[in-house]
Amino acid sequence: MNTRETVLARIRAALTDVPAAESPDTGAVARDYHGSHAGPDRVALFVERVTDYRATVIHTTEERVAGTIAAALAERGAERVVVPDGFPTGLLPKGGFTRLGDLPPLSPDALESADSVLTTAAVAIAVTGTIVLDAGPGQGRRALSLLPDHHLCVVREEQIAGDVPEALSRLDPTAPLTFISGPSATSDIELDRVEGVHGPRALDVIVVAARPAEEPS
Repeated sequence: MNTRETVLARIRAALTDVPAAESPDTGAVARDYHGSHAGPDRVALFVERVTDYRATVIHTTEERVAGTIAAALAERGAERVVVPDGFPTGLLPKGGFTRLGDLPPLSPDALESADSVLTTAAVAIAVTGTIVLDAGPGQGRRALSLLPDHHLCVVREEQIAGDVPEALSRLDPTAPLTFISGPSATSDIELDRVEGVHGPRALDVIVVAARPAEEPS
């Protein structure tokens, strides 16, 4: 018996007690497991974990987002910036860089030659320090966050979920989800860390503070 046959035999053995008429959709899955290990301050934990991945975190407020974006792009020397359709126009700086739209879609060469891509996010995960894109407004198709060498992502504090189960409950499982945990890096070759192999070499995350709750009138 070869390895393939051994694996298949073990799978068949594990399924012997499953009724023939049962399908993955017929059995209820228990959801009473512990949903989060984030603790009370999910924003601080998210920042800590993202920083561990060698990403840069920049705190700002709603009123200062455009200026913060301008400063972050200037710090990177970004002149040609990809901005996906649906990015809030009110958050864009008025000058300082050339905006590249993706309608019609930019070619791979055009994306690769861009200095930066500027996106929003669908959700973020505190425990894992992860940003999730789902191709929604301001995020664009997956290639936009993979080919430019610098990714600048705007994340609002209220988008930060404590842990993976909570994050998944906020996402559409049929959407093209991209999970980003720091800049692209690999240590596959002789355990030497190399960044930018299969994605941006640099990741900057702008965390926008939640607006304070309005006092009751």
